[in-house]
Amino acid sequence: MIENLQFHHEANRIYAEDDSGKMIAEIVFPESSPGVCEIVHTYVDDSLRGRGVAGKLMELAASAIEGQGKKVTASCSYAMKWLAKKEGIDLKIGPACGVLGHRP
Repeated sequence: MIENLQFHHEANRIYAEDDSGKMIAEIVFPESSPGVCEIVHTYVDDSLRGRGVAGKLMELAASAIEGQGKKVTASCSYAMKWLAKKEGIDLKIGPACGVLGHRP
């Protein structure tokens, strides 16, 4: 299923829609301070939960943020947990994201 999803990329948002145009997955990451984008929201429709869609959104967002030469941080609880698991693995994590050890 996840391989059939088409993700649409905007400057600070990545999302997927079903065939009727209903949003079924989304991640939002505005620039919260110079050089740092904060993941503030992730959403996955109930019909897609447990299939790795949220993780894929995180991978796409982290890649997009780093592609802009920025660091990634988060206030979204799912994103904070995901980042905590990735800490120290080739990911530019910004300050104050709630991940243990990160300070403003």
